Amino acid sequence: MRTKRDFLNMTDLKTEEIFGILSRAGDYKTGRGADQSAVLRHKTVAMIFKKPSTRTRVSFDVAIAKLGGHSLALSGAELQMGRGETTEDTAKVLSRYVDAIVIRTNQHSEVVDLATGGDIPVINALTDNFHPCQALADLLTIYEKRSKLSGVRLAYVGDGNNVCHSLILAAAKVGLDLRVACPTGYEPKADVLKLAEAHRERPGSISITNDPAEAAAEADFIYTDVWTSMGQDAESEERRRKFAGFQVNAALVAKAKKNVQIMHCLPAHRGEEISAEVMDSPRSIVFDQAENRLHAQAALLAFLIEESGSND
Repeated sequence: MRTKRDFLNMTDLKTEEIFGILSRAGDYKTGRGADQSAVLRHKTVAMIFKKPSTRTRVSFDVAIAKLGGHSLALSGAELQMGRGETTEDTAKVLSRYVDAIVIRTNQHSEVVDLATGGDIPVINALTDNFHPCQALADLLTIYEKRSKLSGVRLAYVGDGNNVCHSLILAAAKVGLDLRVACPTGYEPKADVLKLAEAHRERPGSISITNDPAEAAAEADFIYTDVWTSMGQDAESEERRRKFAGFQVNAALVAKAKKNVQIMHCLPAHRGEEISAEVMDSPRSIVFDQAENRLHAQAALLAFLIEESGSND
């Protein structure tokens, strides 16, 4: 019996499913296990990109090709969705043509409406609220470096944004010890913290502070993101002032464990949220993270297509 599976945020996966996807991603990366080149044979994935992208666009396109499928890239300007036609109607039409939808847009409600209206898997490739594909690749990266997730201490320093929200939900699923440090007024949303606790499956802790040093103390990993995300350009000067003191630099890294590793979802604004010295140091694993977008998303696509019964 067909059961449609979507990936709109990290709560859409059970903990055992997350680990299954990470295991498959590892196999894809190393070439172990079954050949992946026929997983999406004769399948088409529509990719709707309403926001600019480097890593997400390229990694999904390459992942689909490696799985033997075809990607159909669409910009918002090429669709009637939201311009007279409801998102739900667009979803119904696309469900007759393609086998899955990847969408990167602003409003999270648009992704929800697309998933509600259609009967094929929908993957959130970024909204203003969540970036779950990034979080999945982050978990893969951490697991590669530590061979575990539960009890690993991750410090996130910066804006309580969509990446931070997805890390919070991921932490509750796999038992990370997550410490988030944000300037006052830029903390993650309270409803995301409540959602994380409602979906907690592994013991762990999630704490919020306004002190970067407190978050970084004895951390296994320190993670940061840009201070000004897409669509926030008018706030950039104010954000630079308020985020002063939240840069991931040598002084902050010294607060963490000696073998701490540095993460960034990219693109990085060197000299703002992260110093070039730290970005280019042997501690930095930011490009491992970037590569793992490819492998994690390939495994996610395979999982969702199989679970939704779309690979017959």
